Order: sequence, then structure tokens, then C-alpha cells
Amino acid sequence: MKRQNQSSVVEFILLGFANFPELQRQLFGVFLIIYLVTLMGNAIIIVIISLDQSLHVPMYLFLLNLSVVDLSFSAVIMPEMLVVLSTEKTMISLVGCFAQMYFILLFGGTECFLLGAMAYDRFAAICHPLNYPVIMNRGVFMKLVVFSWALGFMLGTVQTSWVFSFPFCGLNEINHISCETPAVLELACADTFLFEIYAFTGTFLIILVPFLLILLSYIRVLFAILKMPSTTGRQKAFSTCASHLTSVTLFYGTASMTYLQPKSGYSPESKKLMSLSYSLLTPLLNPLIYSLRNSEMKRALMKLWRRRVVLHTV
Repeated sequence: MKRQNQSSVVEFILLGFANFPELQRQLFGVFLIIYLVTLMGNAIIIVIISLDQSLHVPMYLFLLNLSVVDLSFSAVIMPEMLVVLSTEKTMISLVGCFAQMYFILLFGGTECFLLGAMAYDRFAAICHPLNYPVIMNRGVFMKLVVFSWALGFMLGTVQTSWVFSFPFCGLNEINHISCETPAVLELACADTFLFEIYAFTGTFLIILVPFLLILLSYIRVLFAILKMPSTTGRQKAFSTCASHLTSVTLFYGTASMTYLQPKSGYSPESKKLMSLSYSLLTPLLNPLIYSLRNSEMKRALMKLWRRRVVLHTV
């Protein structure tokens, strides 16, 4: 059969949680609230760091980039999911599906490297405080940020182009919450063995390597914390590190289980839950874990709020 006859699929059907019709309304309400809170939390962080000059240091500028990624990640997935849950319109065009796939890979890949860069920044600040201004100077910071975005862009371009090159024929139902690579790949009517090898290798380099570097950084940080003379300081530092590692493990763990084996034996419902972990929960938790618990961020937020109150009273 010729390829042009095989590539008959011009749109896909996103099934989402079609197996649980009685839960559609409740899920819509829960996901809408989570989406709005995620947008608000990340938008607040972006505004605060952008407006407060005292926060224009690597630690907070990394957070600003992370919030941009998380906000964008949610905006790529959540609106389409809410449409699927609220209406009968579950169709998504071929171009729309691959556009969504591209941006999921772009922002997901960028977040992987940004989290690694942020862990390195904390390692340098805590383990080498005297040399920190040299280790994390403006040039190094800019290179790490550009490198993270560039690799995300490269991942999205290469992987989406490759998947898009496969013929799609017959079934067009994507049993998932979005057009993620593993779910779409199941509908390709071609041999995807080479792509699966690439997916395994790429996932290992993009997800597991940064995750291992983060763990090593935090192990060094924990040893440095144990040497702190203040018990209160140790407890606060341990609490912060534990929160960071929880978020990082949630993101990298579920993402690796999804992408390390594109055609894995996990059930469709399990894959949806794993996808929700890194596409829904992580963008929601990151503002709370990384920023809003931070005293300097709280101080900057209060300063911004007081400035707004003064402007309204004048």
C-alpha cells in the first residue's frame, strides 16, 4: 500500500476520561480550579521577580524561567483537556495534535534542564558560598538558561518531526488526556522500533542524567547542612531540600516511566495518572515549594501589595 493511501487520518479523537462519564463534571471542576491556581501562582512569581530589582539574582531568575515554563506547560495541556471534559467536541486536527506534542516536549525538556541548573545553583551557593559569585556569574547563568531552552527546542523539533513522518491510518482514537508522544505513537501504522531506541536513549539523557546530577548535588548540600551549627538552620534547610526533592522526584519519576518506554505495558488509565503528575501537579506545586515559602519572595510580594494600595489611595 502506498504511503499517501495510508496517511488517511486528518484528525484525532481525544478520549480523555471517557471511561468514567459519571465523573466528567467533577473532574472538570477540579481541573479548572487547579489550572486557575497554577496560572495565578506562576503569574504572581513572574510579576514579583520582574518588578523587584533585588530579586534579579540567579536563584530567582531561574525561578522566573521555571514559572514561565510551568505556566506555558499548563496552558498547552489544560484548556484542551477542559474542552474534552465539558463538551462532546473531542476532535483535534492532525496539525493541532502535533503542535500540542511539540510544545509539551519543548516545555517538558526545558524544565528537565532548568531543574538541574537550579540544583547546581543551590549546590554552588551552599557548598561554595565564598566562590559563588564567580561560579554563578551572569555569563554562566545566561549560558545555563539558554542551554535549557535550546535543548527543549531541539527535543521538540526532532521528536515531533520524527513522529509526524510516520503514516497514520485506521484508528484515530488517542486514549490519553493529550497528544503526548507515547499515546500518538500507538496509532502509527509503521515500524517504530528505531524511534523507540531513540526515545529510550533520549529519555535517559534528558530525564535521568539531570535527575542523577540533582540527587548528587543535594547529597552534597545535605552534608553541608549537617555541618551547620544552628539547629533551626538545619531544620529549615532540611525542610526546603525535602520539598525540592519531592517535586523533582514527582516530575522526573513519572516522566521517565512515560517516555522511557513509549509502548510500555502500563494501562491507559495508569499512563493518564502519570501524565497528570508532571503536567498538572508539578506546575501547581512548584510555586509553593520553590517560591511562596521563601521569606524574600513573601517580602517582595508584600512590598508590591503595599505599593498597589498606596497607588489606589492617592
